[in-house]
Parts: sequence; structure tokens; C-alpha cells
Amino acid sequence: MKIDTIFLKRCINSLEEALNGLSMHQNKDDLMKGVFCEACVKKFELVLEQSGKLLRKRLALFFASNQQADELAFNDLFRHAAKHRLIEVNVGERWIAYRGIRNESKFNYGEEIDSNTFNIMQDFIKDAKSLASMLEIKDNE
Repeated sequence: MKIDTIFLKRCINSLEEALNGLSMHQNKDDLMKGVFCEACVKKFELVLEQSGKLLRKRLALFFASNQQADELAFNDLFRHAAKHRLIEVNVGERWIAYRGIRNESKFNYGEEIDSNTFNIMQDFIKDAKSLASMLEIKDNE
């Protein structure tokens, strides 16, 4: 089974573009800074959601039924991906941290993205691209 990652990759690219736009609009009074900030938040959430959804499809191969994979919580998806060597353990831990950041509402609409968050988003993009590449590999490769 080949997993279609076109939408995920499009979202990753949009997040990258939003971050680039944000870096060019650092003036507090610049209306576009808010627009790019909100775009970063939305695309971060979308990439996170799509990554989990597609990883669930890949993990279904390791379970007796699709339903078992469907019942996994987000963090468990990445734990199982590491267990089955689809990703490294430390990568799975980073994905769990990304989800925690999202759940802690660190990325809030209308609030500034600080430099630490900006760095996290850069790392997130790298991990998302790697995950998309892994998901594209056919089962028999």
C-alpha cells in the first residue's frame, strides 16, 4: 500500500512559507506579522493532524485489524512507529513533544511566536518532511 502524502507535503510547504513570511515581518505594528503568525499556527496544527492520520494508515499493517490502529491515541502512534522501527525513538519523542506543545496552547492565535517557538517550528518541519518520506515508501521496499 502506498500512502498519498501530497496534502501533507503541501501543508509542510505552506508552513515553511508562513515561517519565511513571518521572519520578514518582525515589526510589531505590521499587520502581516499577525497574518503570518496565524498561518504558522494553523499549518502547524494541520501538519500535526495529517502526520498522525497517515502514520495510523502505515501502522495498520502491524495490527490484526485496522480498528486496533484506529484506536491508538496520537502519542501511541509515534511510540508504535518507533517500536516497529519506522522512526527512531528520539524522533517519536519529539513528535510527542510537538503534540504536547500544541495541547498546552503555546501556539495561540493572535499571540507572537517567540524565537524558541520559531526554532521548534523549524525542527518540526524537518521531522515532518522525514516522516512524509518514510510514509511514501511502499511496504515491499
